Amino acid sequence: MNALPTRLEAVIFDWAGTLVDFGSFAPTRVFVEAFAQFGVNLTLAQARGPMGMGKWDHIRSLCNLPAIAEQYRARFGVDPDDAAVTAIYERFLPMQLEKVAQYSDLIPGALQTVQALQARGLKIGSCSGYPLTVMQRVRERARAEGLDLPLVVASDEVPRARPAPAMALQNVIQLGLADVAGCVKVDDTAVGIEEGRRAGMWSVGLLLSGNAAGLTLDEYHALDEAGRLAARERASAVLAPAAPHYLIDSVQALPGVLDDIAARLARGQRP
Repeated sequence: MNALPTRLEAVIFDWAGTLVDFGSFAPTRVFVEAFAQFGVNLTLAQARGPMGMGKWDHIRSLCNLPAIAEQYRARFGVDPDDAAVTAIYERFLPMQLEKVAQYSDLIPGALQTVQALQARGLKIGSCSGYPLTVMQRVRERARAEGLDLPLVVASDEVPRARPAPAMALQNVIQLGLADVAGCVKVDDTAVGIEEGRRAGMWSVGLLLSGNAAGLTLDEYHALDEAGRLAARERASAVLAPAAPHYLIDSVQALPGVLDDIAARLARGQRP
């Protein structure tokens, strides 16, 4: 059977590490602080491991780490069960609400990229591992800098968040798209890339602006070309298992990728 004809219709963006919060520091730093209140020392590297998941699931994954479970067991005499995860999450959430805006500056080029895609006639959607209450704060901050996306699907608005495809597919439904193959998912985490793949979309991974590299904007600017190459290689190793169709440094490079995807679709290729 011939491939179904389709065209490029939409782009679905992640938020932290993709459009805002260069290096994705808002959630990682708060995870460290929340676990510390339970007597558990969590490193930034450990906090980054499950990034992109819904935050309860993220905490569950962290508690499954032997080094974390051992600390919790030494403090409380039992393994961290789901009730313990919920207790940490309930401590984490108000801290995240309080601090998320201060880390949510727009990533350089994000606003211009979104505007350029809208000028092409593409529909724009988004989703996040943040719950809705946190995303409301992030959106308020983004609006203050000129970025106002009309559609956001938060992790607690679907039965199963990343790496399941529900948030991406909810975007497809609400945007009224004709074909998932005409949609591109852009994310800085492996589970976010996997979300797009599971939804049948083209998936684009971001190497230097997000969680995989874990650089502040100042650290990024301070890198020479050899340093950037090394950072790309480290981030690529993190994202490669999710099988992204494309890897780019940040959303600034996205328009060129979309040109290539549009050409592939015109030739009858699908994700």
